[in-house]
Amino acid sequence: MYHYRECGLRNVWLANGFDKHDTPYGKGIAIHDVEGLHRAIAHGIVSKGGKLTGTELRFLRQEMGLSQAKLATMLGNEAQTVALWEKRGGQPKMADRFIRAIYRELNEGNAQIREMIERLVDSDLEESDARITLSQDDTGWKVAA
Repeated sequence: MYHYRECGLRNVWLANGFDKHDTPYGKGIAIHDVEGLHRAIAHGIVSKGGKLTGTELRFLRQEMGLSQAKLATMLGNEAQTVALWEKRGGQPKMADRFIRAIYRELNEGNAQIREMIERLVDSDLEESDARITLSQDDTGWKVAA
C-alpha cells in the first residue's frame, strides 16, 4: 500500500499501480497513469456521500482546470470565498452539489452545464424586460425562435 499524499488529499491509498525503486536521493515511487488515477480519485469524490472537504473541493477545481476566480465567477461568488471554502470547508450545499455536477458533466457528459454557465457569466446579468414569445404545438408550449 502506498499513501498517495502528492494529490493533496489525506485519505488516498494505492493498493497497486506503482513501482518502488531506489534513487540517489533515497526511495522513489513511480505511479502508473497519473491522469487516470486522478480521474478515479475525482470520481470517488463526486460519488461519495456527505459534504466535500476543502481539500476535495480544491482537488476537483484543479482537475477541472479552473482558477479560484473562474470557479467563483461560475458560482456567483468572489475568489476569496472559494479560497476560504478550500481552506476551511463549509461551502453551501448548493455550491457543493453544483461543483460535483460541473465535474461530472465535464468528465462524463458533454459539458453542456459548463457551457451554459459560461454563456451566462459572459453575458450581461442585469435584469432585463426582454420579450419572451411562446408558441404552442401538439407537444406543448415552447419559446418561439
